Amino acid sequence: MSNLPPLNTETIWSILNEEIADTVVNQLVWHYLGYRYDEVNQTWDLTGVINDWGEQYPEPPDFIANRPPTVKLTRSIPKENKQLLKEKLGFKGYKLGEFGPRQTRRATAANWLLNYLET
Repeated sequence: MSNLPPLNTETIWSILNEEIADTVVNQLVWHYLGYRYDEVNQTWDLTGVINDWGEQYPEPPDFIANRPPTVKLTRSIPKENKQLLKEKLGFKGYKLGEFGPRQTRRATAANWLLNYLET
Protein backbone atom coordinates (compact mmCIF):
# COMPACT_ATOMS: atom_id res chain seq x y z
CA MET A 1 0.00 0.00 0.00
CA SER A 2 3.00 2.28 -0.26
CA ASN A 3 2.09 3.44 -3.78
CA LEU A 4 -1.16 5.12 -2.83
CA PRO A 5 -2.11 8.39 -4.49
CA PRO A 6 -2.04 11.47 -2.26
CA LEU A 7 -5.21 12.31 -0.38
CA ASN A 8 -6.40 15.47 -2.11
CA THR A 9 -9.39 16.66 -4.13
CA GLU A 10 -7.83 15.43 -7.37
CA THR A 11 -7.74 11.91 -5.96
CA ILE A 12 -11.33 12.24 -4.75
CA TRP A 13 -12.42 13.25 -8.26
CA SER A 14 -10.45 10.33 -9.70
CA ILE A 15 -12.41 7.99 -7.43
CA LEU A 16 -15.73 9.50 -8.52
CA ASN A 17 -14.75 9.41 -12.20
CA GLU A 18 -13.63 5.78 -11.87
CA GLU A 19 -10.05 6.60 -12.87
CA ILE A 20 -8.68 4.77 -9.82
CA ALA A 21 -9.13 1.01 -9.45
CA ASP A 22 -11.49 -0.33 -6.80
CA THR A 23 -8.55 -2.02 -5.06
CA VAL A 24 -6.78 1.32 -4.69
CA VAL A 25 -9.96 2.98 -3.37
CA ASN A 26 -10.18 0.23 -0.75
CA GLN A 27 -6.50 0.62 0.12
CA LEU A 28 -6.90 4.37 0.59
CA VAL A 29 -9.80 3.89 3.00
CA TRP A 30 -7.94 1.12 4.83
CA HIS A 31 -4.89 3.33 5.19
CA TYR A 32 -6.82 6.25 6.66
CA LEU A 33 -8.79 3.94 8.94
CA GLY A 34 -5.41 2.87 10.33
CA TYR A 35 -4.96 -0.61 8.85
CA ARG A 36 -1.31 -1.50 8.20
CA TYR A 37 -0.03 -4.71 6.71
CA ASP A 38 2.90 -6.33 8.48
CA GLU A 39 4.98 -7.87 5.69
CA VAL A 40 7.19 -9.81 8.11
CA ASN A 41 4.34 -11.59 9.89
CA GLN A 42 1.98 -11.40 6.92
CA THR A 43 -0.85 -10.16 9.12
CA TRP A 44 -2.81 -6.96 9.55
CA ASP A 45 -1.59 -4.66 12.31
CA LEU A 46 -4.68 -3.18 13.97
CA THR A 47 -2.96 -1.05 16.62
CA GLY A 48 -3.71 2.17 14.72
CA VAL A 49 -7.22 1.29 13.56
CA ILE A 50 -9.76 3.90 14.60
CA ASN A 51 -12.81 3.24 16.75
CA ASP A 52 -14.17 -0.31 16.64
CA TRP A 53 -13.25 -1.09 13.05
CA GLY A 54 -10.58 -3.60 14.06
CA GLU A 55 -12.99 -5.50 16.28
CA GLN A 56 -15.66 -5.79 13.63
CA TYR A 57 -13.23 -6.16 10.72
CA PRO A 58 -9.94 -7.77 11.81
CA GLU A 59 -9.07 -7.81 8.12
CA PRO A 60 -9.94 -4.67 6.18
CA PRO A 61 -13.24 -5.07 4.32
CA ASP A 62 -13.89 -4.62 0.63
CA PHE A 63 -15.98 -1.47 0.65
CA ILE A 64 -16.78 -1.64 -3.04
CA ALA A 65 -18.05 -5.22 -3.11
CA ASN A 66 -19.85 -5.35 0.24
CA ARG A 67 -22.66 -3.20 1.56
CA PRO A 68 -22.33 -3.65 5.38
CA PRO A 69 -18.89 -2.06 5.76
CA THR A 70 -19.96 0.78 3.46
CA VAL A 71 -22.99 1.43 5.67
CA LYS A 72 -20.66 1.58 8.68
CA LEU A 73 -18.41 3.97 6.76
CA THR A 74 -21.39 6.22 5.97
CA ARG A 75 -22.53 6.22 9.60
CA SER A 76 -19.05 7.25 10.73
CA ILE A 77 -19.26 10.52 8.77
CA PRO A 78 -20.58 13.35 10.97
CA LYS A 79 -24.00 14.62 9.89
CA GLU A 80 -22.61 18.03 8.96
CA ASN A 81 -20.19 16.39 6.52
CA LYS A 82 -22.55 13.99 4.76
CA GLN A 83 -22.85 16.31 1.74
CA LEU A 84 -19.17 17.25 1.37
CA LEU A 85 -18.92 15.97 -2.19
CA LYS A 86 -21.69 18.32 -3.21
CA GLU A 87 -20.72 21.25 -0.98
CA LYS A 88 -16.93 21.23 -1.44
CA LEU A 89 -16.52 19.70 -4.90
CA GLY A 90 -19.80 20.55 -6.58
CA PHE A 91 -20.39 16.86 -7.34
CA LYS A 92 -23.89 16.53 -8.72
CA GLY A 93 -24.10 12.77 -8.34
CA TYR A 94 -24.50 10.15 -11.00
CA LYS A 95 -27.22 10.25 -13.65
CA LEU A 96 -30.21 8.00 -13.16
CA GLY A 97 -29.69 4.71 -14.98
CA GLU A 98 -25.92 5.24 -15.23
CA PHE A 99 -24.93 4.03 -11.79
CA GLY A 100 -25.27 1.02 -9.57
CA PRO A 101 -24.15 -0.15 -6.13
CA ARG A 102 -20.47 -0.04 -7.16
CA GLN A 103 -20.59 3.67 -8.04
CA THR A 104 -22.61 4.45 -4.93
CA ARG A 105 -20.05 2.69 -2.75
CA ARG A 106 -17.19 4.50 -4.50
CA ALA A 107 -18.97 7.80 -3.80
CA THR A 108 -19.34 6.81 -0.15
CA ALA A 109 -15.62 6.03 0.05
CA ALA A 110 -14.83 9.35 -1.67
CA ASN A 111 -17.05 11.26 0.77
CA TRP A 112 -15.49 9.50 3.76
CA LEU A 113 -12.00 10.32 2.48
CA LEU A 114 -13.00 13.95 1.86
CA ASN A 115 -14.38 14.08 5.41
CA TYR A 116 -11.06 12.70 6.68
CA LEU A 117 -9.21 15.32 4.64
CA GLU A 118 -11.38 18.13 6.03
CA THR A 119 -10.96 17.14 9.69
